[in-house]
Amino acid sequence: MDPATDVIAQLRALAARVEALADRCQRLADENRSLRQQQEQLIGERAQLLHKNEMARSRVEAMIARLKSLEQHT
Repeated sequence: MDPATDVIAQLRALAARVEALADRCQRLADENRSLRQQQEQLIGERAQLLHKNEMARSRVEAMIARLKSLEQHT
């Protein structure tokens, strides 16, 4: 094999590797974007659940206060 053919083969192999790396980089960027969206959604869901939990806690505390008040009046 002459040197020019060898260099061309090496360049083609390098180009294929660069292309594979570019494809992988794009897949990772897409996956990263998807994971960030999922994270944002989960953060929102968590905030909603915390709010619902706090509302439930307030209602239970109010019920307990009313029950104690009823106990004191009987």
